[in-house]
Amino acid sequence: MFLANENIPLKSIKILRKSGYDVKAIIEECPGISDEEVLRIAKDENRIILTFDRDYGKLIFEEKELASVGIVYFRFTPKYPEECAEVLLKILEIQDIRFKGMFTVVERTKVRQKKL
Repeated sequence: MFLANENIPLKSIKILRKSGYDVKAIIEECPGISDEEVLRIAKDENRIILTFDRDYGKLIFEEKELASVGIVYFRFTPKYPEECAEVLLKILEIQDIRFKGMFTVVERTKVRQKKL
């Protein structure tokens, strides 16, 4: 379901997995690959990208790079390694939210989405 970009802390990845989510981690499988390659993997494997890297917005919307299944961009600096998992799990409890086909910007107090 998810593809954790290299900048997602392993502690958060482990929390998501323990909560029952299928999370493939770039840091574990292919660290150092380009953003374009991450987008390709996400598309090929039908995964939603989790990232702290704002360059994905530019790649998708300005440069019209390979569209992804969905992107969740965490727009904050985590205070501790588990924070992005905790925030995402709270968002996943919202019944009317979907990530597929969406560019989702997550801040600590709000979530914004734009269709890909």
